[in-house]
Amino acid sequence: MKIGVLSYQGDVSEHMDAVRATGNEPVAVKSVSSLQTVGGLILPGGESTCQGKLLVRFGLDEPIRARIYEGMPVFGTCTGAILLAKEIEGSSQPRLGTMDILIARNAFGAQVDSFETDMHIKGITDDPNYGIGPFRAFFIRAPLIRHAGPHVDVMATYDGNIVLARQGNMLACSFHPEMGEDLRVHMYFAGMVEDFLSKKKEAVG
Repeated sequence: MKIGVLSYQGDVSEHMDAVRATGNEPVAVKSVSSLQTVGGLILPGGESTCQGKLLVRFGLDEPIRARIYEGMPVFGTCTGAILLAKEIEGSSQPRLGTMDILIARNAFGAQVDSFETDMHIKGITDDPNYGIGPFRAFFIRAPLIRHAGPHVDVMATYDGNIVLARQGNMLACSFHPEMGEDLRVHMYFAGMVEDFLSKKKEAVG
């Protein structure tokens, strides 16, 4: 199963390694042609303004948006979550804007304020299919989901704040699951991709 990683900037290799470790094939997505080959797409952490501008410059923003609306699963981590958000607090920067969340950039502070913590993730750390037990989350210049719309399912919080949420085929998190050795969040996303491809195959056949 091919899972794409937007490969302009940021934690690309770490996500590629995580996808590979789940038994799937990572694909570097930089063009429309490469986007068309994948069943799901990861938007990695990095610099959100830079990535948003590059999406527009290389004409990949509209094709990604179209595929999301068609049902392709997308997983935004840190910067990726910012790109998915309909609203970014205090910013009009380029974004995909497909997920009904309001997000604040660098809400947890600067690089020196980075930290790691164990957390519960609904549907993952309480599911024996993934493995019961807390998930070690790494927060690095992390954004914060300040508000989630009525169709958004909150999956994890930290100190009362939303840090992982899902809306249909869209998954957004504040932390960096690719930085640790725990693959459960990537496995969960791979499951979303598998479900999408299975339903797509049934619709065709």
